[in-house]
Amino acid sequence: MYASAQPKRSLLRQILTFFWMALGAFLAAFALEVFFIPNSLIDGGIVGVAMIFGNVFGKQLIPYFILIFNFPFLILAYRSIGKSFVVHMILANLLFSASLVFLAHFTQLQFRGESLEVVVIGGAILGVGLGLIIREGGCLDGTEILGIIINRRAGFTVGQVVLVCNVFVFGAAGFVFKDWHPPLMSLITYIVVIKIMDSVIVGLDETKSVLIISSKSKAIADAVIHELGLGLTIMYGRGGFSGEEQEILYVIAERLQLADLKGLIIREDPRAFIAIENLHEVSYGKPIKEQKMTRMQRIFSSFKKQTHTPADEEA
Repeated sequence: MYASAQPKRSLLRQILTFFWMALGAFLAAFALEVFFIPNSLIDGGIVGVAMIFGNVFGKQLIPYFILIFNFPFLILAYRSIGKSFVVHMILANLLFSASLVFLAHFTQLQFRGESLEVVVIGGAILGVGLGLIIREGGCLDGTEILGIIINRRAGFTVGQVVLVCNVFVFGAAGFVFKDWHPPLMSLITYIVVIKIMDSVIVGLDETKSVLIISSKSKAIADAVIHELGLGLTIMYGRGGFSGEEQEILYVIAERLQLADLKGLIIREDPRAFIAIENLHEVSYGKPIKEQKMTRMQRIFSSFKKQTHTPADEEA
């Protein structure tokens, strides 16, 4: 593995990641504490479940319920996604819970206004906060982890899985609150949150295609394969201006792996050219064996065959 690189730049990147994640966690906690909880609104997913339990057993317990309910999903993420993402998820959840405790004990801010004001302003702040966390490779909600795993095994998109989970969460809230107005308002707020997140993150698609042009393509390729465990395709091109021949790397990565991938590329070659696009559809035709494969399985199996490794060169 290649550990060369610029420690100062790496340290700066870690500091910036922590800063943006801390800011995102604080904004998300601010939206919940100031806008959602006083108006009996809930968020979706695990945070929403924690808020329902907090409504029953005490709102001061919401931060602890979030940590407890997310713990099983951390184990799933460790086995299915990777250590780096788990570390970021733990950090994001600790910062978020700490921000909730701080706001609840040291501030008395509450916004009680018209429903439209609560939905738009509260949803926008929460969307910005969650977007900052996800952009830095973290996550607050275990349902997204569940969505990624189901996507790999059953072919459903992450958004579809999360939406189904949220339907059950908002439905449960209606029975607990004995009032269907807050859950319906929460559902509308959730739509606002998604739209704002879409603006903070460059697209919410879980799969991205990354094109890399660099004079250090060998070092980048080895690092991508051995450190991130991703497959890649090596193509050969020629500069239109310089006329020099060079290798072009093509990588398919999930959204949650994108931050690590970009950091790795910049570490090996700060001057590398990186082009990132949303990958909406991939078709490889009918498999030779009459076997059903999910979209993600087709992607990983195909690029595994095309992976350029040192063992291939020796062979």
